[in-house]
Amino acid sequence: MIVFKCLLFSQLSLEELYEIMALRQEVFVVEQDCPYLDADGKDKQAWHLLGYSQDQKLVAYTRLIDKGGSYKDYASIGRVVTSASVRKEGYGKLLMQESIRQTILLFNNPPIKISAQVYLDRFYRSLGFEPVGEGYLEDNIPHIAMIYRSQKASTQDM
Repeated sequence: MIVFKCLLFSQLSLEELYEIMALRQEVFVVEQDCPYLDADGKDKQAWHLLGYSQDQKLVAYTRLIDKGGSYKDYASIGRVVTSASVRKEGYGKLLMQESIRQTILLFNNPPIKISAQVYLDRFYRSLGFEPVGEGYLEDNIPHIAMIYRSQKASTQDM
């Protein structure tokens, strides 16, 4: 079971912020061997979706940004991460379903754009995202832009 909470940057406690940064570094920097500047200035304008396991450990996270923050005409879901300790338990799908739901509710039903790692193409397609444009390298990892065109009815199905 996973329990979610969605908070503005200003609502995060120091403990929550530390847990977020530790999880993002654990996966993106250490596990994926990808040194990059994670603190990119967008966290302060974002909503942060935190997913906790039954033992109250942060195991899943996304960053939700309104139109104009990452992309001019799209809201975005980024920094999508689940801890290796819970992979294969379906938390990634639950995380993305809740991220889509929260993005639709928070930002008035916008189209959503993500920068997806290419190997996760099938996963994101299963959630309603469609690839756009050509693939590209981001931090030496193949990515592709994907768009989710929301429908208000879809929030009730998640």
